[in-house]
Amino acid sequence: MTQDAVPPTETVRADWAGIDRLPTVDLLRLMNAEDRTVPAAVAGELARIAAVVDAVAARMARGGRLVYAGAGTAGRLGVLDAAECPPTFGTDPALVVGLVAGGRTAVTEAVEGAEDRTDLAEADVAALGLTPADTLVGVSASGRTPYPLAAVRAARAAGALTVGLACNRGSALVAAAELGIEVEVGPEVLAGSTRLKAGTAQKLVLNLLSTAVMVRLGRTYGNLMVDLRATNTKLRDRARRIVAEATGADEDAVRRALTATDGRTKDAILVLLADVDAPTAARLLSASAGRLRDALELPRN
Repeated sequence: MTQDAVPPTETVRADWAGIDRLPTVDLLRLMNAEDRTVPAAVAGELARIAAVVDAVAARMARGGRLVYAGAGTAGRLGVLDAAECPPTFGTDPALVVGLVAGGRTAVTEAVEGAEDRTDLAEADVAALGLTPADTLVGVSASGRTPYPLAAVRAARAAGALTVGLACNRGSALVAAAELGIEVEVGPEVLAGSTRLKAGTAQKLVLNLLSTAVMVRLGRTYGNLMVDLRATNTKLRDRARRIVAEATGADEDAVRRALTATDGRTKDAILVLLADVDAPTAARLLSASAGRLRDALELPRN
């Protein structure tokens, strides 16, 4: 796709020109039918997504970070995914980072012209001090937005692994990165509004990427969120349910284990499954790099 060509995500479908005249339910049926095409488009890229997951996990196991960079909807989705990693997986907020053109103000309101500022992208990347252990994922529906494109180029120059995530084939973004994911979603029902199918595709891919990376890093036990941070009533209840599910222990035993481990779900599970005290559980988890399955195999003494 050349720089001057109109990307498929921006194409106007003539047969949808009368959507403003449709009965509301028919308009919604049309949009819903188009939305159902997105998971299939993502499925076509699973092999590429898997390659990215394995590459990112290998680097993060060495202390690297995962960084998303995008503008508008794409940037906000990256910030959202990054923000949800600490409560879900117990990660340090600096481990998964979202960069959005225009800075934090752009998360809640449009910052006109920011997506064209390659200098801002270069400065944002430079401020992170990326290393070869880090990964930067540039996210753009069109695949040619200047901000993520410049971010990918700056990250690659710093030696970080770079990934391009676009919703069109043959994009400049994917060409600039070492690894690429191209989810073709086609024209939007509302022409050019890439917060629709393209935004859904990006959200699905980021869900897959961050979740699978954390599974590979041992941040889960089976399909249980054993590294969640129990910071409110809902999450404390969830922690109790997770410990009970993982161990089969009764309510009193679960509460005692969580109290002994200061609410650390993974430690509490180890206390119950390995029949050890809290300090021993902490030591075993430290020795196994936080991987609960591996900790259960270590000698208790």
